Amino acid sequence: MTELSPHFDATIADIDAANAQDPRLDRVDGAARPREVVYSERMSDCMARLYPDASEALRLAARAQHICRWQIPRTDYPLGREGYNAWRTACREHHATLISGIMRRHGYADGDIAQVVKIIRKEQLKRDPESQALENVVAVVFVQHYLDEFIAGHRDYDDTKLAGILKKTLRKMDATGHAAALAANLPARTVRLIEMAMK
Repeated sequence: MTELSPHFDATIADIDAANAQDPRLDRVDGAARPREVVYSERMSDCMARLYPDASEALRLAARAQHICRWQIPRTDYPLGREGYNAWRTACREHHATLISGIMRRHGYADGDIAQVVKIIRKEQLKRDPESQALENVVAVVFVQHYLDEFIAGHRDYDDTKLAGILKKTLRKMDATGHAAALAANLPARTVRLIEMAMK
Protein backbone atom coordinates (compact mmCIF):
# COMPACT_ATOMS: atom_id res chain seq x y z
CA MET A 1 0.00 0.00 0.00
CA THR A 2 1.18 3.52 -0.81
CA GLU A 3 2.64 5.40 2.15
CA LEU A 4 0.55 8.50 2.77
CA SER A 5 1.78 11.92 3.88
CA PRO A 6 0.89 13.42 7.29
CA HIS A 7 -1.48 15.83 5.48
CA PHE A 8 -3.71 13.15 3.99
CA ASP A 9 -6.22 12.42 6.78
CA ALA A 10 -6.81 16.11 7.54
CA THR A 11 -7.33 16.83 3.85
CA ILE A 12 -9.87 14.01 3.54
CA ALA A 13 -11.64 15.38 6.64
CA ASP A 14 -11.87 18.83 5.04
CA ILE A 15 -13.29 17.37 1.82
CA ASP A 16 -15.89 15.50 3.87
CA ALA A 17 -16.73 18.61 5.90
CA ALA A 18 -17.33 20.58 2.69
CA ASN A 19 -19.53 17.82 1.26
CA ALA A 20 -21.45 17.54 4.54
CA GLN A 21 -23.02 20.91 3.70
CA ASP A 22 -24.92 19.33 0.78
CA PRO A 23 -28.64 20.04 1.34
CA ARG A 24 -29.56 17.03 -0.83
CA LEU A 25 -29.94 13.82 1.12
CA ASP A 26 -29.65 10.17 0.10
CA ARG A 27 -31.08 7.41 2.27
CA VAL A 28 -28.50 4.70 2.88
CA ASP A 29 -29.20 1.78 5.24
CA GLY A 30 -32.18 3.66 6.63
CA ALA A 31 -30.27 6.87 7.40
CA ALA A 32 -30.46 10.17 5.49
CA ARG A 33 -26.97 11.45 4.65
CA PRO A 34 -25.64 14.30 2.48
CA ARG A 35 -25.52 13.07 -1.12
CA GLU A 36 -21.96 14.12 -1.88
CA VAL A 37 -20.65 12.54 1.33
CA VAL A 38 -22.22 9.26 0.26
CA TYR A 39 -20.82 9.62 -3.26
CA SER A 40 -17.30 10.49 -2.12
CA GLU A 41 -17.18 7.53 0.28
CA ARG A 42 -18.31 5.23 -2.52
CA MET A 43 -15.58 6.66 -4.73
CA SER A 44 -12.92 6.00 -2.10
CA ASP A 45 -14.21 2.48 -1.45
CA CYS A 46 -14.22 1.64 -5.15
CA MET A 47 -10.74 3.14 -5.64
CA ALA A 48 -9.41 0.98 -2.81
CA ARG A 49 -10.89 -2.14 -4.42
CA LEU A 50 -9.79 -1.48 -7.99
CA TYR A 51 -6.47 0.21 -7.28
CA PRO A 52 -5.17 -0.78 -3.82
CA ASP A 53 -1.78 0.77 -4.65
CA ALA A 54 -3.23 4.07 -5.86
CA SER A 55 -1.09 7.15 -5.28
CA GLU A 56 -2.04 9.75 -2.71
CA ALA A 57 -2.96 12.16 -5.51
CA LEU A 58 -5.33 9.61 -7.05
CA ARG A 59 -6.99 8.91 -3.70
CA LEU A 60 -7.52 12.61 -3.08
CA ALA A 61 -8.90 13.10 -6.58
CA ALA A 62 -11.39 10.28 -6.04
CA ARG A 63 -12.60 11.76 -2.76
CA ALA A 64 -12.89 15.27 -4.22
CA GLN A 65 -14.36 14.20 -7.58
CA HIS A 66 -17.72 15.88 -6.84
CA ILE A 67 -16.78 18.22 -3.99
CA CYS A 68 -19.64 20.72 -3.47
CA ARG A 69 -21.20 19.83 -6.83
CA TRP A 70 -24.60 21.15 -5.74
CA GLN A 71 -23.12 24.68 -5.87
CA ILE A 72 -23.12 24.43 -9.70
CA PRO A 73 -26.75 23.49 -10.52
CA ARG A 74 -27.39 21.73 -13.81
CA THR A 75 -30.49 23.91 -14.19
CA ASP A 76 -28.23 26.98 -14.63
CA TYR A 77 -27.21 25.61 -18.04
CA PRO A 78 -29.26 25.00 -21.20
CA LEU A 79 -30.80 21.63 -21.96
CA GLY A 80 -29.07 19.42 -24.50
CA ARG A 81 -25.56 18.14 -25.09
CA GLU A 82 -23.92 21.57 -25.39
CA GLY A 83 -25.41 22.78 -22.12
CA TYR A 84 -24.51 19.51 -20.40
CA ASN A 85 -20.89 19.71 -21.53
CA ALA A 86 -20.64 23.33 -20.38
CA TRP A 87 -22.01 22.32 -16.97
CA ARG A 88 -19.57 19.42 -16.66
CA THR A 89 -16.65 21.70 -17.52
CA ALA A 90 -17.79 24.26 -14.93
CA CYS A 91 -18.11 21.50 -12.33
CA ARG A 92 -14.60 20.20 -12.96
CA GLU A 93 -13.13 23.69 -12.62
CA HIS A 94 -15.11 24.22 -9.40
CA HIS A 95 -13.90 20.92 -7.92
CA ALA A 96 -10.32 21.67 -8.98
CA THR A 97 -10.41 25.11 -7.35
CA LEU A 98 -11.84 23.79 -4.08
CA ILE A 99 -9.43 20.87 -3.70
CA SER A 100 -6.50 23.15 -4.59
CA GLY A 101 -7.42 25.49 -1.74
CA ILE A 102 -7.83 22.64 0.75
CA MET A 103 -4.54 21.01 -0.22
CA ARG A 104 -2.69 24.32 -0.08
CA ARG A 105 -3.99 24.97 3.45
CA HIS A 106 -2.59 21.61 4.51
CA GLY A 107 0.87 22.28 3.11
CA TYR A 108 0.93 20.22 -0.08
CA ALA A 109 3.50 21.25 -2.69
CA ASP A 110 2.34 22.92 -5.90
CA GLY A 111 3.32 19.86 -7.93
CA ASP A 112 1.14 17.58 -5.79
CA ILE A 113 -1.80 19.97 -6.13
CA ALA A 114 -1.31 20.18 -9.91
CA GLN A 115 -1.38 16.38 -10.18
CA VAL A 116 -4.70 16.11 -8.30
CA VAL A 117 -6.19 18.88 -10.46
CA LYS A 118 -4.98 17.12 -13.62
CA ILE A 119 -6.67 13.89 -12.54
CA ILE A 120 -9.95 15.57 -11.59
CA ARG A 121 -10.02 17.35 -14.95
CA LYS A 122 -9.40 13.94 -16.57
CA GLU A 123 -6.70 15.43 -18.75
CA GLN A 124 -5.16 13.07 -21.28
CA LEU A 125 -7.81 10.42 -20.69
CA LYS A 126 -6.75 7.08 -22.20
CA ARG A 127 -3.11 8.27 -22.14
CA ASP A 128 -2.61 9.22 -18.49
CA PRO A 129 -2.97 6.13 -16.24
CA GLU A 130 -4.25 8.07 -13.21
CA SER A 131 -6.86 10.03 -15.18
CA GLN A 132 -7.97 6.72 -16.68
CA ALA A 133 -8.10 5.06 -13.26
CA LEU A 134 -10.37 7.82 -11.93
CA GLU A 135 -12.63 7.51 -14.98
CA ASN A 136 -12.91 3.76 -14.36
CA VAL A 137 -13.88 4.33 -10.74
CA VAL A 138 -16.41 7.03 -11.66
CA ALA A 139 -18.08 4.70 -14.14
CA VAL A 140 -18.10 1.67 -11.82
CA VAL A 141 -19.63 3.73 -8.99
CA PHE A 142 -22.28 5.00 -11.41
CA VAL A 143 -23.14 1.52 -12.65
CA GLN A 144 -23.16 0.01 -9.18
CA HIS A 145 -25.04 2.71 -7.29
CA TYR A 146 -26.80 5.12 -9.68
CA LEU A 147 -27.62 3.38 -12.95
CA ASP A 148 -30.80 1.73 -11.65
CA GLU A 149 -32.01 5.12 -10.40
CA PHE A 150 -31.32 6.59 -13.85
CA ILE A 151 -33.22 3.76 -15.54
CA ALA A 152 -36.18 4.19 -13.17
CA GLY A 153 -36.30 7.89 -14.00
CA HIS A 154 -36.45 7.19 -17.75
CA ARG A 155 -39.17 4.58 -18.06
CA ASP A 156 -39.94 5.85 -21.56
CA TYR A 157 -36.51 4.65 -22.77
CA ASP A 158 -36.31 1.14 -24.21
CA ASP A 159 -33.30 -1.12 -23.71
CA THR A 160 -31.72 -0.11 -27.02
CA LYS A 161 -31.75 3.57 -26.10
CA LEU A 162 -30.49 2.88 -22.57
CA ALA A 163 -27.68 0.71 -23.93
CA GLY A 164 -26.74 3.50 -26.33
CA ILE A 165 -26.48 5.99 -23.46
CA LEU A 166 -24.52 3.51 -21.38
CA LYS A 167 -22.13 2.90 -24.29
CA LYS A 168 -20.93 6.51 -23.99
CA THR A 169 -19.91 5.85 -20.39
CA LEU A 170 -18.31 2.48 -21.11
CA ARG A 171 -16.34 3.97 -24.01
CA LYS A 172 -14.35 6.05 -21.53
CA MET A 173 -13.33 2.98 -19.53
CA ASP A 174 -10.60 0.43 -20.18
CA ALA A 175 -10.59 -3.34 -19.64
CA THR A 176 -10.10 -2.94 -15.86
CA GLY A 177 -13.20 -0.77 -15.61
CA HIS A 178 -15.30 -3.05 -17.81
CA ALA A 179 -14.38 -6.11 -15.77
CA ALA A 180 -15.20 -4.33 -12.49
CA ALA A 181 -18.55 -3.11 -13.82
CA LEU A 182 -19.59 -6.62 -14.87
CA ALA A 183 -18.34 -8.11 -11.58
CA ALA A 184 -20.60 -5.84 -9.51
CA ASN A 185 -23.72 -7.34 -7.92
CA LEU A 186 -26.28 -5.93 -10.35
CA PRO A 187 -29.84 -6.77 -11.41
CA ALA A 188 -30.09 -9.05 -14.45
CA ARG A 189 -31.51 -6.28 -16.66
CA THR A 190 -28.62 -3.97 -15.78
CA VAL A 191 -26.08 -6.66 -16.65
CA ARG A 192 -27.89 -7.22 -19.95
CA LEU A 193 -27.75 -3.48 -20.74
CA ILE A 194 -24.03 -3.39 -20.00
CA GLU A 195 -23.43 -6.39 -22.24
CA MET A 196 -25.48 -4.74 -25.00
CA ALA A 197 -23.51 -1.52 -24.61
CA MET A 198 -20.18 -3.35 -24.86
CA LYS A 199 -21.01 -4.86 -28.27
